[in-house]
Amino acid sequence: MKEVHYQDIVNSVASMCQDANYELGEDVMNAFKNAAKQEVSFMGKEVLNQLIENANIASSDRVPMCQDTGVSVFIVELGQDCHIVGGSLYDAINEGVRNGYEEGYLRYSIVDDPIHRKNTGDNTPSVVHIELVPGDDLVIHMSAKGGGAENMSRLQMLKPSDGLEGIKNFILETVQIAGPNACPPLVVGVGIGGNFEICAYLAKKSLFRPVGERSDQQHVAKLEEEIMNDVNKLGIGPQGMGGSTTALDVKVELAPTHIAALPVAVNLNCHASRHKKAIL
Repeated sequence: MKEVHYQDIVNSVASMCQDANYELGEDVMNAFKNAAKQEVSFMGKEVLNQLIENANIASSDRVPMCQDTGVSVFIVELGQDCHIVGGSLYDAINEGVRNGYEEGYLRYSIVDDPIHRKNTGDNTPSVVHIELVPGDDLVIHMSAKGGGAENMSRLQMLKPSDGLEGIKNFILETVQIAGPNACPPLVVGVGIGGNFEICAYLAKKSLFRPVGERSDQQHVAKLEEEIMNDVNKLGIGPQGMGGSTTALDVKVELAPTHIAALPVAVNLNCHASRHKKAIL
């Protein structure tokens, strides 16, 4: 039985929160650069180059790349032979978020009650999803998820008869409605199947995959490419200024579902696709 200590989790999470907000991943930066070369719109190309410059400044000066430093979302792969000692996993993650956001001068974006809306003052509680997996590792995936793109996400309980065309139409409609409000170029996360809550989780989980990585299921990979081509034909462009780069990538995850159901969720990520990973 492998032991992972509470304080090690706290320290790792604190670092991840800061690094995610300061350092854009190489996958996203490469996508920016490739898009800037291919963008047909002069204004769109200018915006993409500004996003690259912004990311470089954030990294070199250790400042947030966006003022919205996001909800801290975690997907934790907990090995069944891993034992957390010294405290609970949830408490350790939230203490790490609290320390990371305070020490990193990152904006606090969480309110304690959606009606009374008093800021918690430390960006907690975070959102934590735990998946029990074989082995003894503790793998922590973290995303700083901005509110603008999250607000434009949607879920629809389609009918099985709507089929693939219905799925595509709903995704394109969601991106079209979002327009500039989700701060494109986007990463479009799609969950298909499961039930009401599972498809939403799948859409969120898909966004943790590196930009440019295709599904290992051939028919899903083909669907991702088709949807991305269609999204980029919408003409919304970088920051809604027009152009051929509305999405940097499209991610699709599937799950078995009921014979009478076809749930589809679309979770949009803004251009600041901020993710970090730690293995303890």
